[in-house]
Amino acid sequence: MQTSFSITANLVDVWKKEIYPAEIIVENNKIKSVNPFTIHDSPLTNFIIPGFIDSHVHIESSMLVPSEFARIAVTHGTVATVSDPHEIANVCGLQGVEFMIENGKQTPFKFYFGAPSCVPATIFETAGAALNSNDVKKLLQRDEIKYLSEMMNFPGVLNNDAEVMKKIAAAHALNKPVDGHAPGLRGDAAKKYIDAGISTDHECFTKEEALDKLKYGMKILIREGSAAKNFEALIDLLNDYPNEIMFCSDDKHPDCLVEGHINQLCARAIAKGIDIFKVLQAACVNPVLHYRLGVGLLREGDAADLIVVEDLKNFKVLQTFIDGNLVAENGKTFIKSAAVNPINQFNCKEISRNDIKIFSTENTNQLVIEALDGQLITNKISRNIKNENGELVSDIENDILKIVVVNRYKNAPVAKAFIKNFNLKKGAIASSVAHDSHNIIAVGANDESIVKAVNLIIRENGGVSYISENEEMILPLPVAGLMSAEDGYKVADTYTKIDAMAKQSGSKLSAPFMTLSFMALLVIPHLKLSDLGLAEWVEVKLDPSKRNENEGFILKLINQLSK
Repeated sequence: MQTSFSITANLVDVWKKEIYPAEIIVENNKIKSVNPFTIHDSPLTNFIIPGFIDSHVHIESSMLVPSEFARIAVTHGTVATVSDPHEIANVCGLQGVEFMIENGKQTPFKFYFGAPSCVPATIFETAGAALNSNDVKKLLQRDEIKYLSEMMNFPGVLNNDAEVMKKIAAAHALNKPVDGHAPGLRGDAAKKYIDAGISTDHECFTKEEALDKLKYGMKILIREGSAAKNFEALIDLLNDYPNEIMFCSDDKHPDCLVEGHINQLCARAIAKGIDIFKVLQAACVNPVLHYRLGVGLLREGDAADLIVVEDLKNFKVLQTFIDGNLVAENGKTFIKSAAVNPINQFNCKEISRNDIKIFSTENTNQLVIEALDGQLITNKISRNIKNENGELVSDIENDILKIVVVNRYKNAPVAKAFIKNFNLKKGAIASSVAHDSHNIIAVGANDESIVKAVNLIIRENGGVSYISENEEMILPLPVAGLMSAEDGYKVADTYTKIDAMAKQSGSKLSAPFMTLSFMALLVIPHLKLSDLGLAEWVEVKLDPSKRNENEGFILKLINQLSK
């Protein structure tokens, strides 16, 4: 739709690093002119700034299809996302990527998708699809695909794995950037990873790690999602590296998206005394320049992508414009819901208690996953497991609960282990959102509840569920077992209720379902559970004479609890 209008407010000019009254003239969806003027009477109160961009997000983690994600995001001033569709690609392959692109086109929002680089993420899990280097090359040749998504297989990069290097080379040949994913990588290993042409990382969880990577020319994405929260550890970097920092959420559940998006990070950065122009550089400018996005930045001739905010402290969004179209105003979205034809892959039968029993007549000391609130990494600990007549079971008093992963793509033995820090005193929670292969994952206070929670998801072909003696609830996710096409605000409301149920059952985690979804993410250290069993990261030194940290890693599968 062609639009023509003018808007007057205090312009925050990110190029001149000045704030001044101006009238912006918009014609045919673009900024025709920016006209500064002088005010002699009462000053203008509102501010015009570029639209916010989430520089790395998995839309699927919002549990919403892209068109519904957009409806909510624009109310917070977000006009574009750099989106990695590898969640749905792990379930439905190329068909899943195509679904995301086509659904995104149904809205006046700027989705920029990447070509998933690691499907499946590792060889130690069962996914629904695989994308080889030829598949990735074909995706990268599409105009809709702007970059190679996070290269999680950093051991493959360090060891010059042929398939990995072909994917990176395909992106470089098309002059498209390569996103990174290398938690904890430091020293010469980090340099070798970056020298392979990998330009960003959103996995840094310490300032020292980020500084190490910045030193070698990598750009750092400060992540603040529903589970992984690295803002406090990294935000000071923006003072000294304004051209190398971007903001991202990575994974954001629907209730958190309703509350806010990149606007929240801007407000927190300003509260720490960081210069407004550096904040907007990270939130708006750097993603456009790095990924070569078609998003306007308030220059003459740019697309009219802009937002009007009440102030430069809280960033309350009054209006959001994309290509000159008003898409949100005062918290109300004007984007309409789109029709969706769901795709999915669910091919498993319901389970029984016999499927999840763990027998051990002698050794009750077992490896236990220690979940960490606000982090994707876990600790590896050992504990004596409660033994009832030769069967190892959940121990509510000591918060050592059983966790299981059920292969959703075929009938197979159930993987079983134990986990700490979920603190459920009753019932169980389960999810078919389980990064990255998205099998069914569940944790519970007793076997009966775990079985019921899993089977409820199987009957719905996907979702997140809660079960206790007196209650049961499920949020169905019929699109790939990851997303809903229902109204995003209704989905967020349902998720809020089921999240509250988990917390009322004792969980002290800020986002129990989000944390649960990452307990099968093998590419993040240190101990995780896939459908094939427990897996741990073992640190090794590539060169014993060097003293750099984390020279390399080996992912080792442990089968003792998964037979």
